[in-house]
Amino acid sequence: MREPVKTESGFVSGTPGRDRSVTVYKGVPYAAPPVGNLRWRPPAPPVRWSGVRPADVFGPRCPQPPHDPAMSEDCLYLNVWAPATDAQPCPVLVWIHGGGFRTGSGADPRFDGEHLARRGLVVVTFNYRLGAWGFLATPELSEESGHGGSGNYGLLDCVAVLRWVQANIAAFGGDPDRVTIAGQSAGAGSVNFLAMSPLAAGLFHRAVAQSHARYARDPELRYLATSYRTLAGAEAAGARYAGARSLAQLRALPWQQLIDDEPADTDTDVDTGSTAKPPLFRPVVDGWVLPAGYDETYAGGRQNDVGYLAGNNLDEGGAIPESAFDDHRARGPVLRPGAPPVHVTREAHVAAARRKFGAMAEEFLLLYPAASDDDAARSHCAAVRDNARISTHLWGTRWAEHAGRPVYTYFWTHRSPAQGQDPRRASHSSEIEFVFGNLDPGGASWTGEDREIAAIMSAYWANFAATGDPNGSGLPHWPAHAADSATVMELGAHFGPIPVADPARLDFWTRFFPTQQAW
Repeated sequence: MREPVKTESGFVSGTPGRDRSVTVYKGVPYAAPPVGNLRWRPPAPPVRWSGVRPADVFGPRCPQPPHDPAMSEDCLYLNVWAPATDAQPCPVLVWIHGGGFRTGSGADPRFDGEHLARRGLVVVTFNYRLGAWGFLATPELSEESGHGGSGNYGLLDCVAVLRWVQANIAAFGGDPDRVTIAGQSAGAGSVNFLAMSPLAAGLFHRAVAQSHARYARDPELRYLATSYRTLAGAEAAGARYAGARSLAQLRALPWQQLIDDEPADTDTDVDTGSTAKPPLFRPVVDGWVLPAGYDETYAGGRQNDVGYLAGNNLDEGGAIPESAFDDHRARGPVLRPGAPPVHVTREAHVAAARRKFGAMAEEFLLLYPAASDDDAARSHCAAVRDNARISTHLWGTRWAEHAGRPVYTYFWTHRSPAQGQDPRRASHSSEIEFVFGNLDPGGASWTGEDREIAAIMSAYWANFAATGDPNGSGLPHWPAHAADSATVMELGAHFGPIPVADPARLDFWTRFFPTQQAW
């Protein structure tokens, strides 16, 4: 158990973890409450306090639907898991939660950092502003900003956390020169955006994007958690959201009246090549936090030079296990902001192919045939998985053109029992428990195989945070991405490089992507 730790704002005292060699600090403020006149402004420094502040309770969740009494607009708090070790200073892992930029919290037990802290990492999780609080843009907000843009308050919260880490993490035993940011889904989107933001330059050294990092000409990029908005589009949508209310009136509203709901938070203006649509409130290319989009940033080599680890999962992006085909047919299409379509009938698969691929649709259907509903569903899933692996491979090649540090890509294939999944599946976010080593016996029917896989996964992530290379003693070798080797590291069901796709399908996708708009 550590003595109280001094931060720039005052002393904090933590509590012992389940393993008493780890101390946990919960609910540490990293910014002033973003309320009143601070609503829709960059985060201000935290208010100083005297004495020792107990850091033994997680801070409130940021407002999100459906709202409940545990939420508050005063929500900008972080949490630290600090190991007691002589091998200090320790590498730092800053985890950014997912949730479509609309929901989530750094206090989710899936992100408990104790296991990784026992591996010698200082782990930081945090809350950031979501939905309208985090990503509203209007002409009035842009005018008052001083830099001609608005809409990235949630990303600015992430930058504030990284600045807090640089200023304070040494007191917790962390190394400010070895900071890795990591996140899943919208958290991965935030990682990608921070890797392009000049405001985050020098604040971190490695990046982990778990679902997804995508090629700039992949249409899926437009609605997944990697999606962004133009400033003009964000301001127009924000003006409609605000209606006739002035900014002063909006800032005076109780936060409960700003909860967004379906379909108000769906951006229907984006052509995604499918029925999928992104969430309305998401990051903005505003010329300041994000000077440009992916293609322009990468082409000019203007991204931050950080090491990268990124990948996708077997049963996500619209792909599902065969044992779930009948259930999806019975339920019919389910459309949510940022969620991909799932095609499990021949009619839907063929129609989607013609909509997305146009003149290349017949070639696509030869490669991914649909003689029956089950054939179509299998082909749909195969296409989704090929799309993801190939897109991430091309992203890695483009990123590395101007980067001085290696890129590692993966494809997660182990079907997990977590989250009550029946059948087991390697679904969106299912790798999280394995990365954090949080296989709680009471939460799922974990097997010995699950635990062996978790040991390998958490070791890879810990090694990458420490050195920029996931490899280590006793681990299956994970080769770095190479443009001339169309392979990806399979993680989970097996561990080793696999082709991103068979040659004919790889050729199809690498010809299709250049026909699409650069994002």
